[in-house]
Amino acid sequence: MRIASQPAWILHVRPWRETSALVELFTRDHGRVGAVARGIRGPRRQPLRAALQPFSLVSTDLDLRGELARLDRAEALIAPLGLAGDALLAGFYLNELAVRLLPRHDPLPALFDRYGRTLAALGDTGLAWTLRRFERDLLDALGVLPPLDHDSLGEPLDPAARYRLDPEHGALRDRQLAAGSVSGAALLALAADREPPPGQLRELREAMRGLVSHHLGPRGLRSWGLLAEVAQMGRAP
Repeated sequence: MRIASQPAWILHVRPWRETSALVELFTRDHGRVGAVARGIRGPRRQPLRAALQPFSLVSTDLDLRGELARLDRAEALIAPLGLAGDALLAGFYLNELAVRLLPRHDPLPALFDRYGRTLAALGDTGLAWTLRRFERDLLDALGVLPPLDHDSLGEPLDPAARYRLDPEHGALRDRQLAAGSVSGAALLALAADREPPPGQLRELREAMRGLVSHHLGPRGLRSWGLLAEVAQMGRAP
């Protein structure tokens, strides 16, 4: 199937054979697509090679045949995003999360737009909140986000209570105040898209990581290791 002028975000690029590359794309109308860009090492293919950079929004021509497509054209639609420092690490995290969790060829246009807004927001303050919102919206788009405003019994969350966010059953009341529990106030803030104070943001980080880890399986994310190293220097989002 030929696809022309399809908007796509570049998620990941790696060399393949001597002159080609394997590219992971997040397309607007066809979801995550793996594609082969052939012969990009030659001088005549320099424009295509230059366009294949992570965090780039491109217009693509694709030939979908089986699991991998053939990428025939990619032209930049916007100027490359100049991410650096913590924002760059956060961008790598978003891309790795998308590559690992998004199913192939499953259109998610609302999440496609959310991804673009999230990348644009990485250069602003409030990096931790930006990441928590994307994690929430990604899991919601995949249909695996548990309710964030009521517990496993269907009762409204108590802002003053503590909960354990279970991937299968939702928010479970935690009367033992175990490590890793999250306040009802923090979950309600995430549900209402209202940025909570820093202490609750830290709780949400652990709660959302638990959900993400469950759906990733035993193999975690490489970017978590990078973020952990930065955290030791006191700079991690």
